[in-house]
Amino acid sequence: MRKLVWLLALLFGTGLAQGEKLKACFIYVGPVGDAGWTYAHDVGRKKAEAALPWLETRYVESVPEAQALPVIDRFVKEGCKVIFATSFGYMEAVLEAAKKYPDVIFAHATGFKRAPNVATYMADFYQVYYLNGLAAGALTQSGKVGYVAAFPIPEVKRHINAFALGVRVVNPKAQVLVRWINAWYDPAKAREATEALLAQGADVFAFTEDTPTVIQTAAKKGAYSFGHYTPMLKFASDHVVSGQIVHWDVIYIDFLKKVKEGVYTPKNLQNVDYFWLLQHKAVEMGADYGVPINPKHVPLLQRARMRVAGKEVPVYERIMALLRDMSSPKPTFDPFTGPIRDRKGVVRIPAGRKATLQELLTMEWAAPGVVGDWPGEPK
Repeated sequence: MRKLVWLLALLFGTGLAQGEKLKACFIYVGPVGDAGWTYAHDVGRKKAEAALPWLETRYVESVPEAQALPVIDRFVKEGCKVIFATSFGYMEAVLEAAKKYPDVIFAHATGFKRAPNVATYMADFYQVYYLNGLAAGALTQSGKVGYVAAFPIPEVKRHINAFALGVRVVNPKAQVLVRWINAWYDPAKAREATEALLAQGADVFAFTEDTPTVIQTAAKKGAYSFGHYTPMLKFASDHVVSGQIVHWDVIYIDFLKKVKEGVYTPKNLQNVDYFWLLQHKAVEMGADYGVPINPKHVPLLQRARMRVAGKEVPVYERIMALLRDMSSPKPTFDPFTGPIRDRKGVVRIPAGRKATLQELLTMEWAAPGVVGDWPGEPK
């Protein structure tokens, strides 16, 4: 086996001279200081570089999705052997660049189109969103939960749906009010959307936007919130309940090791797709690292009740039990297990079947309880 790996590295490997470092380059859609998506990727990059002594990295931040190709051209001229494109909107540019540079390895975050030298990867939050939905359903007094959403792409829709399914398990009449801001990083739009949802009566908030703006705005009105991508407890310690935290370094280290060893080459990435979850340690549920739920809110969730298999149990106990299950090597529970109908009553996942990866990656329907515009919703 070792001989085979050595031969593959010789034939298709990185072409590095002995002692030469592997250069991996990152394209970021936002600023590294956004406290969200891009910041989390940059933390992952730094951790990978610290863990792999043979690795050298560089990055360019705040690259508009329509301007990715010139950045890729520059990276290739600078000797980048591996290029990570960290936004869904970079997909077509990556595919074009892959044809232009067949000896360069590309990895596209959140994408679903691959090529011989293009892999895809995602540390996905849908399980965590479901768990946070359970908490949100228990905590809302108005029955209205606000969600400030970036773009109406399948990834975001999948997360909103998982969140809404969790909310409705605990609170069957609750609504998840969605407002789209059509931006990954726009504090002004995020604040405006949050204020509008507060005016509609929302008293619990989740979001997909790369700043803590939603948390800070909601906290001024005493509303609960859930952080996104990085630990956000510090931004409103009395109001942040939990959140979704990513560990991109887990994927980056695994991927780059395989490139270095010649397992991944510019010829064999057509079917390489990371879709890593709780069980892979790529994500965690938390208000902070190692803090699944803010201790200040645990008593409320212990008092709140929900029915499971005909028995009444504390919401907190159910959350922690499912978190343990989905973090195990072989989870038995999945939020997208049928029967699940969309908000129009159409069966999307039949009884007894778990959603396929393809269904998750292309999700367009809206779950029951989701209220608001839903671009691309199936008729």
